[in-house]
Amino acid sequence: MADTLLHSVPASRSNMMTPAEFALTLGGFGIGTGEFAIMGLLPDVARDTAVSVPTAGIVISAYALGVVIGAPVIAVLAARFSRHNVLLALMAIFALGNIASAFAPGFLTLVAARFFTGLPHGAYFGVAAIVAAGLAPPHQKARSVARVMMGLTVATLVGTPMTAWFGQIVGWRAAFGIVGALSLITIAMTLRFVPKDKPEAGASPLRELGALGKLQVWLALGVCAVGGGGLFAVFTYITPAMTEVAGVPLGLVPVMLALFGAGMIAGNLIGARLADWSIKYAIGLALLFNLTAFLLYAFTMNTPAIAALNIFLVGCGFLLVPAIQMRLINVAGEAQTLAAALSHSAFNLANALGAWGGGVAIAHGYGWTSTGLVGAVVCLGALAVWAVALSSDRRRW
Repeated sequence: MADTLLHSVPASRSNMMTPAEFALTLGGFGIGTGEFAIMGLLPDVARDTAVSVPTAGIVISAYALGVVIGAPVIAVLAARFSRHNVLLALMAIFALGNIASAFAPGFLTLVAARFFTGLPHGAYFGVAAIVAAGLAPPHQKARSVARVMMGLTVATLVGTPMTAWFGQIVGWRAAFGIVGALSLITIAMTLRFVPKDKPEAGASPLRELGALGKLQVWLALGVCAVGGGGLFAVFTYITPAMTEVAGVPLGLVPVMLALFGAGMIAGNLIGARLADWSIKYAIGLALLFNLTAFLLYAFTMNTPAIAALNIFLVGCGFLLVPAIQMRLINVAGEAQTLAAALSHSAFNLANALGAWGGGVAIAHGYGWTSTGLVGAVVCLGALAVWAVALSSDRRRW
């Protein structure tokens, strides 16, 4: 790595999560919960702000736009500051945004608050990943990064449904209040447990922008944006596929969605071990696994039991993320912060493109499970990008 934190870590360090990693993971858990909980509360938001449900969906788009814009901008502007202080500032912005969302007097102010809240999302995960990798011995770096990313995956399984449930009972504003409180707790734990570091000598916005001139950075981002699109193509329309194709009762849909979250957690952990073994093969195996899972989803969603297995396997596709994150850190040189943050911009771009591609297939009459075929096609595209990256940089894999 281009730089290290001041605190060294022994090579024999246990695989157990450290307090510093837990603090970073809690931040990821809060961000994931804040991003996804609103999806289950849109009817309540629409009713309270006097807009239609489709119009209320703009608050989700506003957050995603904040992520895409905020990740590179903040990463560049924060280049001269210590990563410890950047983490504190980003979580403070996230806390303020959620509190503002809870007290937004109208729809337009809520949209603005959600955009503001999304700004630190990508930069936080990017900086947290670099800090976690710096705290780990060489053979455990990807697993340390994965433990931080686990906050996001656990949020899909536990934080999002629990917060959405609480918000339905007490009100959607309370859900944002809970996330704001989690953010304040994260700030306190970061102050207490995450080691302080010094700004890297020679760090500057211009140097961070140097990442944009590296072909391997763009190729890694391409794998993320294209490969991740399949996951979102399926997940966006997964509820009607379960109820109308697989015959899953509507009351069991939350259980099925929990299986998707469990798959994300399993994929994150398995992907980290694969990346610590070989980033090169981890990316290829992850894409081949996703290709298989999407094809199974497209052609075998015949019964609730098979649907449950397919949904879990699609969730496991998250195993691509740890390897991509480590690849970006490795090829970015001295511009690691921007490169790591951009992966989350790419992932949100994948969200938008995947949802659009799946919607096009459904609108043309190919059926709810045709999104699996969309996922398979984009996986083939991601494999092609990975092959180009592999052939053009054989020495650095």
